[in-house]
Amino acid sequence: MTIVMQDKPLASIFQQLAGGAFPPVLETFDRNKTIFFPGDPAERVYFLTKGAVKLSRVYEAGEEITVALLRENSVFGVLSLITGNKSDRFYHAVAFTPVELLSLSIEHFEKALKENPELSSIVLKGLSSRILQTEMMIETLAHRDMGSRLASFLLILCRDFGVPNGNGITIDLKLSHQAIAEAIGSTRVTVTRLLGDLRNEDNQVISIQKKKITVHNPVALSQQFN
Repeated sequence: MTIVMQDKPLASIFQQLAGGAFPPVLETFDRNKTIFFPGDPAERVYFLTKGAVKLSRVYEAGEEITVALLRENSVFGVLSLITGNKSDRFYHAVAFTPVELLSLSIEHFEKALKENPELSSIVLKGLSSRILQTEMMIETLAHRDMGSRLASFLLILCRDFGVPNGNGITIDLKLSHQAIAEAIGSTRVTVTRLLGDLRNEDNQVISIQKKKITVHNPVALSQQFN
C-alpha cells in the first residue's frame, strides 16, 4: 500500500519520532537497488523523502510487472497494518531513481497511528490514490502495442510527477530510456525509437532536457498511438 501526503503530516510525525527513543533510520539506495524482496519479513515501514520507488510483482515465469511508482512523501510497506496480520512482503520494492528514505519498525509506526487518530483518514486517502494508479498501470501493460504503453505510462507520470509550466507538463524525474523500458516491459532500443517519434520536429509532442521529459500536449500524446 502507498500513502501520499499532500500536506506532509506524516513527514512531521516522522520528524517528531526522530527525537524519540526509537528514531527512524535514514537509508539511501542507488537506482535499481532493491529495498525489499517479495517474501521478506514485513518488519519496517518506509517513508520516501527523496526520489521515486518502483513496486512490482514477480511471477513464477520470471516476469516482473510494475504496479506502482511512488513519489516523495509516500509511505509504503504497511500491508500488515491493513490486514491486521503479520505477513511477508508482497511486492518487490526497487529504487527507480536514487532515493533517500526513513524507515521505522512497524510496531512503532502502529503506535504513532494510535496516538494520531486523524492519520486513519490519511491512510484511506493514500490507499485510494494507490488503487487508482495501480489500475492505470495494469491498463498500460494491457496494451500490446509498445507505443500505446509508452504514451499511457508518460501520462501516468504527468499525473503523479508532473509540474505544469508554460510549455506543458514536465515530469519531475530524470528518466533513462532503460528505466522506462523496464517499467513498461519493453527494450531500450524500442523506447529510444518511440521517444524519437514523439520528438519529431514536425509534430513535437514531447521534448527532453537533462533526462527530464516535458509533455507539450497530453491530449495529442493520448491519441498518438491509438
